[in-house]
Amino acid sequence: MKNQGDQRELNEAITSEAIKAFFRKDLFAGFVGIELIEAGDGRARARLEIRDHHLNGLGLVHGGAVFTLADLAFAAAANSRGRTAVAIHCSISYLKAATGGLLFAEAEEVSCGPKIAAYTIRITDASGELISRFEGMAYRKKESWNL
Repeated sequence: MKNQGDQRELNEAITSEAIKAFFRKDLFAGFVGIELIEAGDGRARARLEIRDHHLNGLGLVHGGAVFTLADLAFAAAANSRGRTAVAIHCSISYLKAATGGLLFAEAEEVSCGPKIAAYTIRITDASGELISRFEGMAYRKKESWNL
């Protein structure tokens, strides 16, 4: 059973703007070109406009670019409750090749306990077609991250 402090923490509202400002510090995601659209309450949505440098030798979107997009959405969702959360396990399934345009990652919290939280992230193209599915598990530290 959760104590009152844990329950109060889960109910605290952190604005989407505060989360987006925090994740602007993620220099790698910024370098790749990922934009965090919204985040809060164990959810997040991010996008990536595909450029030539995101393509592999076959002319398809590089799996690393897709993973990085999903990973940022996962991190934003996992940290959206104000406590520092770090990945302890991630897996991705590539279901369809992407060739360009916009890709979106939408993270949804599946479970959130005092120490462990789990997320599913769907990566879709601009038409909404499923490109990849990412599963992530995060360890929730006791301390809060600094806004």
